[in-house]
Amino acid sequence: MYKDFNIDEAILNYCDTIETNLKERFEAIDQIAEYNQLKVLKAMQDNRVSDIHFAATTGYGYNDLGRDTLEKVYADVFHAESALVRPQLISGTHALTIALSGNLRPGDEILSPVGKPYDTLESVIGINRDNANQETSSSNNTQDRKTSSGRLTGSLAEYGITYSQVDLLSDGGFNYEEIRKAMNERTKLITIQRSKGYATRPTLSVKRIGELIRFIKDINPNVICMVDNCYGEFVETLEPTDVGADLCVGSLIKNPGGGLAPIGGYIVGKEDYVENAAFRLTAPGLGKEVGATLGITGLLFQGLFLAPVVVSGALKGAIYAANIYEKLGFPVVPNSTESRHDIIQAVTLKTPEGVIAFCKGIQAAAPVDSFVTPEPWAMPGYHSDVIMAAGAFVQGASIELSADAPIEPPYAVYFQGGLTWYHAKIGILMSVQKLYEENLIHLN
Repeated sequence: MYKDFNIDEAILNYCDTIETNLKERFEAIDQIAEYNQLKVLKAMQDNRVSDIHFAATTGYGYNDLGRDTLEKVYADVFHAESALVRPQLISGTHALTIALSGNLRPGDEILSPVGKPYDTLESVIGINRDNANQETSSSNNTQDRKTSSGRLTGSLAEYGITYSQVDLLSDGGFNYEEIRKAMNERTKLITIQRSKGYATRPTLSVKRIGELIRFIKDINPNVICMVDNCYGEFVETLEPTDVGADLCVGSLIKNPGGGLAPIGGYIVGKEDYVENAAFRLTAPGLGKEVGATLGITGLLFQGLFLAPVVVSGALKGAIYAANIYEKLGFPVVPNSTESRHDIIQAVTLKTPEGVIAFCKGIQAAAPVDSFVTPEPWAMPGYHSDVIMAAGAFVQGASIELSADAPIEPPYAVYFQGGLTWYHAKIGILMSVQKLYEENLIHLN
């Protein structure tokens, strides 16, 4: 069947040997998936999930039993006090925006102790990109900032909320000395991005996140520690809320939606902070009491139930990609042997042509729009042209087989997803095939 996809036999032979050597790592991933599957099942049973909870509500959505029960299930899965799980949260960026704006007030300051946040969050915060890469927390950045477009409209900076960051050390460690200096009486919220975004730095393990939170809480126990958990759910047996995070935020069209959620995001954590976010999502005084689900609650429940197994397939694909591309001579993050803490695999292909060929291969392996050729374009919210390959059933669902990259040095592509291990596998094989056809790689 692989030959029916026009994959060269030399590529199949080259990659088969690599797959054979990954048996033990794949077995370890399956053990984590089994634990997380039982965790989700227990939460659903404890909350007496029934088919009545799949009924649709419209309009205001008062007394939506399914919505309220789903949020209790999420709170239990994450061992949190409360959860906000809504189709009205359209993306991870939107969920983060709601969590930030609901819990920050004029005069407050955000501190990122893990470097620059993901591109789309820069505009939310109001970061001047030209300065953000050069400034660290030592300056505290108390002045208002503009976005890269020169506008502050709607950003937190427009409301007098400032931003400071401390970059990670060159080895990926936390710069504890600079973090301590950066924290001041105005520091209200610490934002910790678990995954790498468009950077080739290490993804943070839950253990390391817990160490960072403990350090921060020793300095100021009242500061809110929020984790951007996108791409990290169910990769480990613990989540950031298990190690002290006050808020944990993510997207349902990534890991926890299991490929079935057609839209949505979640915010879990301390009850007061989740409630503040709910008031921002709807309106003061309304909060979690309103919000119709329009008949998709069953998909959100079922997607969550399947998520641990779907994530395990994506993880196997990421490890497979790391081993293949490292052997081909390309820098990969994480490398072929490192432990995994999200589903993203970064591969530095060194040229625009390499990035584009890789994405063509991923697109060609898609079940939807496989005949389409991805091209770089100026996507809203990004500072440079971006290429995205994703022939997905749900638009933009990066738990499905996908790859994307900014067309800029070091020309790294970010691969993730695959609803099954087998689909992730053929995606990688097709990416290698495209590079091979364009004489960008040589099989040793």
